[in-house]
This record gives sequence, structure tokens and C-alpha cells, in this order.
Amino acid sequence: MVKSKTITVNRKAYHDYHILESLEAGIVLTGTEIKSIRAGRVNIRDAYARPEDGELWLFNAHIAAYEAGSHYNHEPNRPRKLLLHRRQINQLTGLATQKGLTLVPLRLYIRRGVAKVELAVARGKRLHDKREAMARRETDREIERALKRES
Repeated sequence: MVKSKTITVNRKAYHDYHILESLEAGIVLTGTEIKSIRAGRVNIRDAYARPEDGELWLFNAHIAAYEAGSHYNHEPNRPRKLLLHRRQINQLTGLATQKGLTLVPLRLYIRRGVAKVELAVARGKRLHDKREAMARRETDREIERALKRES
């Protein structure tokens, strides 16, 4: 079992989307970005992936500038290339072009010293879906409380 250290989780994605399928992708990083990631200074809440020129790119992922970096520091919101097999890129490109489907990062983690992102094919939830999920969570909490009171 290979251990991985989760750096950040995109909880907003689980709230705003129905997750249909997920897979692991590598990220092309520049010098000081991995140091900021290891320090946990990452935000993928508003990030999304989009195919361009036969490649997948991660947009709006904010990796803060490394504090100890010099003038060689990186741009915090630059697009980052995702590393996948050609077959996976073609499959995700086909899915991303379908109406209503998008590619969102679920979590960013480090495995064997390499930064990875868990990418999901997702369909946006409507308002009534979100209300239904909140109601279901509330009833589950009430059931748990009732069971704790009985025992």
C-alpha cells in the first residue's frame, strides 16, 4: 500500500456536483510550487480542468507564492498541465464536451514525493438536489441522536 498525504480537499465540489467518475492525474509544476504545496498553501475550490490542443489543463488552482523564494517565484494562478495517458485524455475530452459535464479536482495530494490531483467528471447539481442532500443529512443526524439517547 502506497501512502499518500492529502494536502487539500475540494469540499465545494461534493456539494455543487454529482460525481460520476474520478481518476488520478499528475501535475506539471515549476520550481517553488512543490514547496508551497508541501506547506499546504493551495486552494482548488474554484479550479476546473479543460482540454486545449489535445492536452488537459488545470485552471484557477491557486498555489501561493513560496515565502522563501526569490525573484524566481511562480505565478500563483497560472494554468497547469495535467499528466495523463493519451487514451485517458481522449476519453475525458469527449466527456467534457458533453452538455452539463465538467472536470473538477476533488483533492490534491502527494504520493511518493510527487504531487497528484484526483480529477472527477461531474454534473452540476440543481438547487432542489442540494436541498434534498441537506435534508437527508439532517434526518441521518436525528436518527443518530435518537439511537444514542436509547442506548
